[in-house]
Amino acid sequence: MSDPKNVAAKYEAEVKQADLDHHKPTAGAMTGHILANFWVFELKLHQAKWYLTGALAVAAQPLFDEMIAKNRANIDELGELLLDENEVVPTTTKEVHEYGKLTEDGSYKYLDSAELVGQTAADFVTQDMFIDRAIKLAERENRPALAQYLVDLRRYNNRMQRKLQAILGKTAWEDIVEVDEDDED
Repeated sequence: MSDPKNVAAKYEAEVKQADLDHHKPTAGAMTGHILANFWVFELKLHQAKWYLTGALAVAAQPLFDEMIAKNRANIDELGELLLDENEVVPTTTKEVHEYGKLTEDGSYKYLDSAELVGQTAADFVTQDMFIDRAIKLAERENRPALAQYLVDLRRYNNRMQRKLQAILGKTAWEDIVEVDEDDED
């Protein structure tokens, strides 16, 4: 049986280290943000899929099914990779709320279908800001497996963003490219 004092001490040390890692970002901490965003994105993808209407729903729902399946796989793969890298995985709704940076709102279900699709494309852009930071940090910290996974993830995000934008009659980055003010390079 687990010693409650030992469990509490380990968790306290984890929280303290996470606080340090988020004030001076590490690849692991930044990747924790990515994983938390995946959990929020899981809800947003379902919300959009379930509330798309009209002809756009017919065109977009298969892509949303694909994105939901891949997002679910990403959660599991990235969690395992963080453990492989001796990092701590966000596993509570409190941590997801704290580290996830995608915005969600129950009122989004009433948005026009084109807005739901566009918002999903924009969510990929937001995720990419964290992915790009994590790639740079992983390279600096000499974590090639983590960096490679993140590069592959960035490639996938670009593809999905392009497909979503195509549904809206736009080019891949038209009207949604964000500038990362925190980018040092």
